[in-house]
Amino acid sequence: MALITRRRALTTAGAALAAVLAPPAGSAFAAEHRRGPRPLWRAHAHNDYEHPRPLLDALDHRFGSVEADIFLVGDQLLIAHDATQLDPARTLEALYLDPLAARVRAQHGSVYRGRRTPLQLLIDIKTEGSSTYLELDRHLRRYPHLFTTYAHGRVHPGPVTAVISGDRAARVPMEAQTVRRAFYDGRLTDLGTSAPSSFVPLISDNWTLNFTWLGVGAFPDAERRRLRTLVSTAHRRGQKVRFWATPDTPGPARDALWAELLAAGVDYLNTDDLAGLETFLDARA
Repeated sequence: MALITRRRALTTAGAALAAVLAPPAGSAFAAEHRRGPRPLWRAHAHNDYEHPRPLLDALDHRFGSVEADIFLVGDQLLIAHDATQLDPARTLEALYLDPLAARVRAQHGSVYRGRRTPLQLLIDIKTEGSSTYLELDRHLRRYPHLFTTYAHGRVHPGPVTAVISGDRAARVPMEAQTVRRAFYDGRLTDLGTSAPSSFVPLISDNWTLNFTWLGVGAFPDAERRRLRTLVSTAHRRGQKVRFWATPDTPGPARDALWAELLAAGVDYLNTDDLAGLETFLDARA
């Protein structure tokens, strides 16, 4: 009897201690725990499919954007960087669409638990753009609740926003659609044109074709001003900005360039080094 009473007392004391140590239900800590780790929305996984676990490695590192290159082969969309690497088992569905749909179901409607900001899926078309996009559109329609949708002049956010890059011929059939489950990746030449952010929400371009600075020495003032002007112009129109071909070898030059991109308001930092960019962004949170 005494033993039972002692056990009950210990159990009660343990429960009381747990209650004291637990964060209040309405506290910021508790809310953050329910929402999961903070995503790194400005992190873009360049050529994501080349990592050991496509998509999953980027999500483990909390990336906000992933890139998949596609080839149209028959009616299949195969993932690879070039045609010599094509594998019938590595389809867009198998590596990205099905895992994303399953994750969104498990996370009650979002890619990152409790976070309503969409994950960006940048789809780079490697084959002829018009025919590949039309097939891609058929594939995306099989996932009616997964993607941000444009319908008759309005954008309806979803867990994932598909943005189409690569072969420019995709633009014509996309512009003709009144309902789309994808958006178009513009270039710097699209800044200031009539293309709205509801069609071109992202402006991407090659860093080395627009700037000479690669992170060594001082960033030339004229180039810094140009970068900030480009970003502010895009942001005024509701568009985000990304550069590819930025230095990606770990070291001071890469960190210096990334820091300038952040300071200028560039929305996505491009990398193959998932852990490296995660560490960089966490240190500046």
